[in-house]
Parts: sequence; C-alpha cells; structure tokens
Amino acid sequence: MADPHAVTTDAHRHHDPGARGFASDNYAGAHPEILAALALANGGHQSSYGADDYTAHLQDVFRAHFGPTAETYPVFNGTGANVVALQALTDRWGAVVAATSSHIHTDEGGAPERVGGLKLLPVPAPEGKLTPELIAREAWGFDDEHRATPQVVSITQSTELGTVYTPEEIRAISDFAHERGMTVHLDGSRIANAAAALGLPMRAFTADAGVDVLSFGGTKNGMLFGEAVVVLTPGAVRAMLNIRKLSMQLASKMRFVSVQLEALLAGDLWLRGATHANAMARRLADGARDVPGVQVLHPVQANAVFARLPYDAAERLRKRHRFYFWDEAAGDVRWMCAFDTTKGDVDAFLAALREEMAR
Repeated sequence: MADPHAVTTDAHRHHDPGARGFASDNYAGAHPEILAALALANGGHQSSYGADDYTAHLQDVFRAHFGPTAETYPVFNGTGANVVALQALTDRWGAVVAATSSHIHTDEGGAPERVGGLKLLPVPAPEGKLTPELIAREAWGFDDEHRATPQVVSITQSTELGTVYTPEEIRAISDFAHERGMTVHLDGSRIANAAAALGLPMRAFTADAGVDVLSFGGTKNGMLFGEAVVVLTPGAVRAMLNIRKLSMQLASKMRFVSVQLEALLAGDLWLRGATHANAMARRLADGARDVPGVQVLHPVQANAVFARLPYDAAERLRKRHRFYFWDEAAGDVRWMCAFDTTKGDVDAFLAALREEMAR
C-alpha cells in the first residue's frame, strides 16, 4: 500500500532560474525564510478562516510594530487590501482623495469603484506625493447632495514614483483630513522600503503620524502571497470581517498567509530585504546617471528608478533585460529592484545600457 505521506511530484521547471530583470519586485521569487515558514505551518490540522494559532499570534507581531491597539486582518493581495480598507472607511456615498499616480486609481482595474462602490477623486501630485494644499482641491462639498462626499485621503508609502513621505508630511496630511472629519488610508505595498529609506520604524510614519488604516504589503518584499489590512485607529472602521468576506479576501487556510507575515515581521527579514533592494536601486541610478543620454527623472529614495532614454535604445535593452515603459511616448521607463537583486545583476544591466546607448 502506498504511503499517503510520501512526497511525489510530476511538476517540471518551466523557467530559467537564472533569468533576471528589472520589471517589478513582484517578479522575484519567495525568500527562502518565507518558504521555510510555510513548511513549518504545514503539519497537522488547524482551524480555518483565521481561527488558527498563527493568525492569533500575528496580532502581537503587528502590535509590536504599530502599537497596542492595532488590529490585523490578513488578505490575499494588495488590491484586495485596498478595496477592503477603503470600503470599511466609506459610506455608500463616500469618496476617496488620492494622487492621480496612485495604484488605486491607475492599476487596480477600477476595483475600488466597481467592487468597493466608492468614488475616487484623483489629484495631480508632483513626485507622487499629496499635500494638504493638493488635497484641498477635492476635499470640499461635504454637505452637497449632488457630489460624492470626500471621506478618506489615501496616500502611498513609498509612492508609485519611488519617493517617500516624511513623518512630518504625513502628520500634516492627517491633521488636515481629521480636521474635516476625514480619515487617512495608507497603501503600504512597499512600506518596508520606505522605512528602510527613512531609517525609522514603520510606526513613526503610520500610527504615530495619524494614519487610521494601513494596507500592509509583503509580496513585493519576499512573501509568496498575502497582504494585510491593519486598523490603527480603533473605531475608524466598521464591519471589517463582513467586508473582507464579501470582497472575496477571506482565506480558508489563513495560517499560510499569517505565518508568512510573521516570518517577515517577527525578526528583521522585512528590513533586510527592503534595505538591500533600496541599495541596489541607488547603485543602478548612480550608474545610469553616468551614461550619456540617460536622465534619471525622480529622486531615488526606495527601490524604484525612473529614467528617460531614447525609445529605440529602451526597446533594444528590454529584449536583454525585462522592464516596463512608464510613459512610452516620452521614453520614460521604470526599473525596479527586489530583495534578491544582486550587484552583478545591476552591473550587467548597466553594461547593456551603455552598449545600447552607444549604438
């Protein structure tokens, strides 16, 4: 009789494990310490839908980073985290002020509006960062029945343009919003990169700076899958459990999300990965600035480099190292570094960049 516990597989590798690129930190695999944590949680049976030991312990892990009142709700992905968080902060007639470059506006397929049933009020923001003055362009008409009511300000840390808010900048936004009866949501898909760039604990620019709800990202920093919604201000949201379920973000085997988050945050894995990715981005930007004809467009503060170069050169380079155009007409590109990007990867890319620019 076959051993039911024997491990067999007919799976085959379908990619070159040596292939490297700069398209996205989502392209990277899972960190070995994350994979080890998944194996640790795999034995035996555990209660489903979050009633497991790993999810229970996760509350203390997040409170160590974000304060004693933080409540953590694991979800499947970043879009799901944002949709759940924003639904929990808005009424059916509510609106969210966000930067035009924000992920919720440009890259989530309309999910906040179509699934969340809310209205986005986008504002152009230089370097991807909102200010009270910019938010004021849309934070009005609170008693106007003909207009969706601005109820939330959503910011991203680090921003979609690779820039980073200081705690003082976020505090100014939070004070502005709270004075008007609004709440503040922070999309933290790359929150670890921001903390590494600032040299500060994550709490310094979230809970301590007035942020009410956080979408915490782990997938871009070494997790296999999974993110979390973290409620920082007690009473800021309602019906989180119901909203997570009806938004299709309730994992039945939640221990496998929670154990990854624990592995990331219980020690310094989150900081190690982000610090390294940021350092590789700086190395890439410094090298690119020395290449004639290449312009680095934004301050390189986290793990993203935005550059402008001739379209033909960029197209040739993309065939050698994968990356994306940010603005194809202008020749603007985005190069992302990840926790597993090596100095050799960066130097090989820069050599290819110099070759293509010289052609």
